[in-house]
Amino acid sequence: MRTTGWLPARIAAVRPTTSHARVLTLDVPGWPGNDPGQHLDIRLTAEDGYQAERSYSIASSGAGERVELAVDTVPDGEVSPYLVEVAEVGDMLEVKGPLGAYFVWHESDHDPVQLIAGGSGIVPLLAMARAHDRAGSPAPFRLLYSVRTPDDALYRDEILDLADRSLDLTWAYTRTAPEGWVEPVGRLTPDRVAAATWPPTRHPLTFICGPTRFVEAAADAMVAAGHDPARVRTERFGG
Repeated sequence: MRTTGWLPARIAAVRPTTSHARVLTLDVPGWPGNDPGQHLDIRLTAEDGYQAERSYSIASSGAGERVELAVDTVPDGEVSPYLVEVAEVGDMLEVKGPLGAYFVWHESDHDPVQLIAGGSGIVPLLAMARAHDRAGSPAPFRLLYSVRTPDDALYRDEILDLADRSLDLTWAYTRTAPEGWVEPVGRLTPDRVAAATWPPTRHPLTFICGPTRFVEAAADAMVAAGHDPARVRTERFGG
């Protein structure tokens, strides 16, 4: 179910998750709830009437009128700098959604799931991992999360908590790794993707989200490793 038009949304809480990203909690009267993996559109209106719209993945899922987003600053962007650097509790904006029925995980599906995230592409995948943990699903879940440095990982502490309970976690660092890190540092290669993900014999359902080039490379690596392209779902954004 989705709304057919724009809904007013009030910012109920904000907190930093990295030096360049923020978690925002929105109160949205009339929000119909959403599935893990869906996204919404945000519209901002300036005092002179100028409007800007952008799409953002939703970190929360389920019923209720409270929605959680995590927004990473896009240099020279129109919407993300406001949401990360300016917006305060009580500010109003508009949202439309939920959107997207393809990039969604359902707790009734018990097949293995492979999550592959680049940067802020973790947001919809975290929604899936949260829903999986909350439901006590028997589906085996794996996450490969690629970030520039340890400090660039959105929701790092929560992801580590999930890894203690219900998530098989592998980190990949492209610029700087933690002290004592023995794995390669740099862009993911097909061999590294294959080593950190379910083998094709497990027939996993794969979700990949992140910048366009990252998503294309990761999806190509999964297919090259022998995974069914129809089981590899992608969501990408510019940058």
